[in-house]
This record gives sequence, structure tokens and C-alpha cells, in this order.
Amino acid sequence: MDFKNDIRFRGIRPFEKKLWLSSPTIHGEEQRWVDEAIRTNWVSTIGANINEIEKNIAQYVGCRYAVALSSGTAALHVATKLAGEKLYGMARPNHGTLEGKKVFCSDVTFSASINPVAYEDGEAVFIDTEPDTWNMSPEALEKAFQIYPEVRLIVVAHLYGTPGKVAEIRRIADAHGALIVEDAAESLGARYFLPMDLCTDRDERAEAGNVNGVDGWWVETGALGDYNCISFNGNKIITGSSGGMFLTDSLEDCNKVKKWSTQSREDAPWYQHEEIGYNYRMSNIVAGIVRGQLPYLDMHIDQKRAIYERYKAGFRGLPVTMNPFDASVSEPNYWLSCLLINSDAMAPHVRGEKDQLWQHESGKSSPGEILAAMAAFNAEGRPIWKPMHMQPIYRSNPFITAEGNGRARSNAYISGKGQDVGEDLYRRGLCLPSDNKMTAEQQKIIIDIIHRCFC
Repeated sequence: MDFKNDIRFRGIRPFEKKLWLSSPTIHGEEQRWVDEAIRTNWVSTIGANINEIEKNIAQYVGCRYAVALSSGTAALHVATKLAGEKLYGMARPNHGTLEGKKVFCSDVTFSASINPVAYEDGEAVFIDTEPDTWNMSPEALEKAFQIYPEVRLIVVAHLYGTPGKVAEIRRIADAHGALIVEDAAESLGARYFLPMDLCTDRDERAEAGNVNGVDGWWVETGALGDYNCISFNGNKIITGSSGGMFLTDSLEDCNKVKKWSTQSREDAPWYQHEEIGYNYRMSNIVAGIVRGQLPYLDMHIDQKRAIYERYKAGFRGLPVTMNPFDASVSEPNYWLSCLLINSDAMAPHVRGEKDQLWQHESGKSSPGEILAAMAAFNAEGRPIWKPMHMQPIYRSNPFITAEGNGRARSNAYISGKGQDVGEDLYRRGLCLPSDNKMTAEQQKIIIDIIHRCFC
């Protein structure tokens, strides 16, 4: 469709510069610390920048130790490996710590959350999403333990900066003796309220609170699991251009991750190795960018919150909703603002493996139409993450919904195939331009474009 000549979009001009989904926002202080690393010749995987960001991030999140790594994926890998070793013991060099084991994983997330299970030779069992926060469904998780009671590890991601139902997931995990790897790659700066009985040793590292008559602590994401990870990828709330971090309260785990991330070198005057290691440590130059970004984290969150609220106000009257959260127990970082079209307002829209077809209907629209319209005027959007259980590489993996097994539900003799929340979000949802450099006037035009898609 030629949107620029479509009568519905008359008067709208393409943006001179592209409006991005979420691009790096650099302030200038980053250069100071990068220059210092170069000037002092500390450009490798040790240096003052690394030391400083490990200390400051640990303090901000509320954990005792942080290990700066080359990416969020590296952090997730070592966290998953560490959990596997804790549960099942040290693996032989040509085997993973999760070999032959199933792991319960968030379904609607980026593949980096899940792939480390495969790195360690485990099998991901995907747990369906719930509609209240678009994160792992506690009901589906409980059902999964009924089907696979032997599982002892859960990988939980907080989608688009919104904390999942951590208290319910933690209670289920504790009841089944399971550990939690927390993927907070997208949610640095978000907080969640944990009831007192789920908190230990929080008095100096979190804010006390009372929600609905229940005492507890407001805990930052990145300190809610047994093994915790964040990301400084270029599109995150703050960035190092790349990089990630492993967060823990355990000095033993901290030291193990430092060892693994530097090729598992032993304390010997020559290169000696008793374990498989990785080249996963962050460089002091990347750490310099993170160091310059850190003072602006809360500012970025405020800017992202304002973007979310402007979208929410601007969409009044449209048959859509925004990505939801429970304000009584969580404070998102609003990393990405998303839109979900009401079922009865969906125009025809189908996706293949690499392409899609959509058709406009008056009063209705679809993610395909809205994304194409924004692109025509030089603005970037994206579909909601395609659920992991729908990915070609993982289509043979188990998938559990609140009703039980989510695979092979169609039946020629019985109508209906059961609920699949993640698939429905993917079908009806999209991520909106959420760059914190976007002006209110530019955002107003995006909102106008979306309104006209429903004309």
C-alpha cells in the first residue's frame, strides 16, 4: 500500500530523521571515562571503569556482588551453567551441566534468555504467558510441575521492562525445590514488591513497604532470582554499546563467574585449566561507556515513563490497550511501550516465516498495517517477540499452558484448541517507537498515524 498517497494519511510528512524503537542516548560523560582508559592504557578486561560499575550497579540493584561481562547473553550463560552445576554437579568438559535435564522457561522473550539452556545440553520447556503483565504464567508453571515434577530450574524474563509475578513464581519454585535464573536484561531500574516471608537480609539493600496490609520490601529486578542478569546492549535503558552483568549475593558464585569469564585460568605461573572457560569479561573501554551512562539511568526511566503515558492518553477512543502492569506491586522501567489491538478490531492479518499479509478494513487495523504505516513515514516499530514455542528451532520442545500440554491440541472431532496467551499477544501486538530522544511532537504524529490506520 502507498501510505504517502493514501487519503487517510493526507498532510503527514515522513520524519527527516528516523524515529527508532530504542537507540543509545549518549550524554558526553561516557567519553571522559573511555579517554581515561585509553590514556592510562587500561583497555583490556581489568581497570578502574570495570571496578566502578561493578560496585555501583551492585549498590543500585541491591545485591552484594556484580561481575561485568561482554554481553547479557554471556551473563545468562554463566548463570544457567552455575545453576546447573549447583543442582547436578560439575559436568565433564564435553558435556553441559544440564545434560538430559528439563528447564522451565519464559515463552515470550528474546532467544538469548533461552539459548543458554541448550548451550548446557538441557531441554527448555516453555511456560505460557499471563495477560496481566505479559510474563510467565504462575498457573501454567504450576501445571508444568504437575507434568514434570523432576524439574529444578526456572528461567524467568521480565518482558519490555515490566516485572513478572515474582512472588507467585517464587512460592511455586520454593515448594518444588527449584532455583530461579532471573533475566532482567530489559528491566534494569524496575522494582517489585516482595512480601516479608519471601525476603531475607533485605534491611540495608531495599526499601520497606506495605501493600494491601502486607509488609515487605521493594526489590530491584536483578536481585529477585538465585542467579541474576542484566544487559547493556545498545538498545537498553542504559548502554555500553554492548556488555552485561551477573548479579549475586554469593561471593563464591561471584568468584566462579569471574574465573569462567577469563578462560578458567588456575592459580599457576603458567596457563593451567581444570574447567572449561570463556572469553566473557567486559573490556574497560565498554565499562567506561556504562560508567558515563549510570548517572542518567533514573532520567532515562522518567523519559520512558512519559512516553508510555503519552501513548496511553493518545490512544483513548481506539480499540487498543497498552502493555499492562500491576501498579500495586511493581514499578516498570517502561523500556518499550507496546500496543495490543482488541480482538474484535483486528483486520485480516497473517504471518509466514519471513513475510506477512494484511488487509485494511474500515474501523479495524492490524500490527502489519500499523508497522507498515509507521515505516512509510520513517519510524521504526516491531512485532511483539515471537514466542519461543513457535520458533522453528524449538517447535519440538514441550510447551505448557494453564490448561496443561499446549502441544497437539487441535482435534478433528472436538472444536477449539485451548488457550495460548503468547501466540495471541504475538498475533495482535506490536512495539512502538520508544526512543527517549523522540519529542512529544514527534510522538503526537505517531499517535495520529495509528489513529488513521483505524479509519
